[in-house]
Amino acid sequence: MALQSSPFPNGFVAGIHAVGWAFILPCFWFLDRLIAVVKSTTLEQTQRLEQECYLHPLKVFFSSIIFLILFLATSPLALVGFILWAPLQACRRPFYYHRETPSSPEKETHRGFELVGKASFGFATANLCLLPDSLARFNNLGHTQRRAAAIGQHIVQGVCRPHICIFVDSPSSCGTLSPSNSLIPTVNSPTYGATDRQAQPPISNQQGRVGHRSAPRALLSQGLHQQDDIPWEVSSLFPANVDILCLEEVFDKRAAQKLTKALRPVFGHILYDVGVYACQPPCRCSSFKFLNSGLFLASRFPVLEAQYRCFPNGRGEDALAAKGLLSAKVLIGQNQKQKNVVGYFNCTHLHAPEGEGEIRCEQLNMVTKWIGDFQTANKLPDEDVAFDVLSGDFNFDNCSPDDTLEQNHHLFEEYKDPCRAGPGKEKPWVIGTLLEQPTLYEDDVNTPENLQRTLERVDLRKQYISPPVAAEGCPLVYPETGQPWIGRRIDYILYRESSISKHCRTEVEEVTFITQLAGLTDHIPVGLRLNVIMDSDGADQ
Repeated sequence: MALQSSPFPNGFVAGIHAVGWAFILPCFWFLDRLIAVVKSTTLEQTQRLEQECYLHPLKVFFSSIIFLILFLATSPLALVGFILWAPLQACRRPFYYHRETPSSPEKETHRGFELVGKASFGFATANLCLLPDSLARFNNLGHTQRRAAAIGQHIVQGVCRPHICIFVDSPSSCGTLSPSNSLIPTVNSPTYGATDRQAQPPISNQQGRVGHRSAPRALLSQGLHQQDDIPWEVSSLFPANVDILCLEEVFDKRAAQKLTKALRPVFGHILYDVGVYACQPPCRCSSFKFLNSGLFLASRFPVLEAQYRCFPNGRGEDALAAKGLLSAKVLIGQNQKQKNVVGYFNCTHLHAPEGEGEIRCEQLNMVTKWIGDFQTANKLPDEDVAFDVLSGDFNFDNCSPDDTLEQNHHLFEEYKDPCRAGPGKEKPWVIGTLLEQPTLYEDDVNTPENLQRTLERVDLRKQYISPPVAAEGCPLVYPETGQPWIGRRIDYILYRESSISKHCRTEVEEVTFITQLAGLTDHIPVGLRLNVIMDSDGADQ
């Protein structure tokens, strides 16, 4: 059954919901501004010092009084809106689906895959902290709407740039200086004026292999060589031709709409406002969800099926958001026998507070089961599965003693983590993805280029990446002798081979740590590109 664009069963229910939310919004906005006006980011504090602005306390005082009065004045209207809004959540489907109508069906599928039997798929994940402005400021990030628009533009700029491979033979060379090729055609961005690349043929060398990029020179000079033949890099731009993008903490509805508007010329299939609201389960007061899941999925490929499941075991402030798992089945194209080739992509955001690994492990158990249930329910006998990917913000790392329980979860026996050497041990080239919030606007990390240089220097990186969390009652010894300083990597892209078609083989083409969103979020986005090769004899089965 085709996905519906609206989460409501009919226009009447959608209209009542819109009226209820319109009554709530003014009160919500005034409360948001009341908190935001008294909570400044470190960037705003620095700007006031530089401008010698001494009237700020008066501005805060009078603005607080005005917003408080307006909040109280609109509260009765918000109560009426809540009475209309809350019961409708019981019949709301858990996401909006935006589909951009293509000018031709070929633009949505992998052109050339059916001929050559191999393709390159790009994935990326990023936590954007697009909370209501007042709440985002507690993470030292403000101006949610402006950040959402800027983030969307930056992502489009990165993924739509011309794809050019440059090889340098100099001994000081870094190897290939651009991302590897993808067979997927790209859509022009009207904002950045990309050249027309819609009808490009597949590009590969005679052996069908893709040129690999070597590690950055700054890291190679410190003895951090590539491990397990996995190419990796720190990039100031999103990888060219990302096929599926998973974003977390897109809690704000207006921010989600701004992201959708910016990304839809490139990603024709978008799931947003994912999650549930009000009492969950419906008609029971066991848990009230003020925020959705924050998950946002953008795909170049058509979404055939999608399912969202909410974690029932949230605790504390984390339980106010409907965190969970979003699973999608996408159509990639057809093979030589005209069988559909599909892929599975899953994104999640786990429980956040430190020291509560048991909750995260329970959620990982649910993730494993729910993914299996989704694939069992939606797998057809006459189709091939090319990839099975799980990504998101897991809120635990692979180096903290406090996260030992999660590090040993059986999920990592099913899904492969290209950055992981084993439980509690990262590969030497890995970089932490959680930035220290108080230092987000310092010169070393406030631009993509500066953050890229900082991450490539181990001695400088430790000042800006969050350190591991010690186990309770045990002093932290980190890093071990002879090991590099990595920090907390809590953003993951994993892949599984046991669930794809038996005649398909997967190779990691590239892992990317992305700095393009410097100053716009407190996480470092991560990219993964997989090569999927379909055996010619298997394709005939």
